[in-house]
Amino acid sequence: MGPSGTDAREARTRIESDTMGEVAVPAWAYWGAQTERSLRNFRIGEERMPRPLIRALGVVKHASATVNEELGKLDARRAGAIREAATQVIDGELDEHFPLVVWQTGSGTQSNMNANEVIANRAIELLGGERGSKDPVHPNDHVNMSQSSNDVF
Repeated sequence: MGPSGTDAREARTRIESDTMGEVAVPAWAYWGAQTERSLRNFRIGEERMPRPLIRALGVVKHASATVNEELGKLDARRAGAIREAATQVIDGELDEHFPLVVWQTGSGTQSNMNANEVIANRAIELLGGERGSKDPVHPNDHVNMSQSSNDVF
C-alpha cells in the first residue's frame, strides 16, 4: 500500500512520459514521470522531505508564476492556475503527492520536479484539463519557467 492506504487506488495507473520514455504513475497521484522514476531509483531510507521544504517549494513556484506573468512570459490564465495550485501546496492540501525521501541527488532536482509536476497537474485540473496531459500547463515550460533546480533548492 502507498500513501493512499488502499490497494485498489494504487492499482490504477496512467502513462506519463519524459525525455527517458514512458512510465506508469498511480492514476490518483499529481506527480509525474520524473517523481515516479525517483521513487523507483532511490529506494534508500524512509525519511520523507520535510514539510517546511515542500511549503518553500510552493512559495517559490507561486512567486515565479507572478514574476513570469508580470514580465509577459506567462499568460494570466496559466499563471493564476499555477498560483492557486502552489497555494494548495503551501497550505498542505497536496502533501500526499510529495512522496520523495531526503536521499536524492545533491541539486534537489527530484524534489523540484516533484513540485513542478504536482503543481502542473493540479493547475491542469483547475483549468478543466486532464491530469498527466501537460496541457495547458507543462511542468517544465510553465511551472519551472526561468528557474533551475540549483536556483530553487
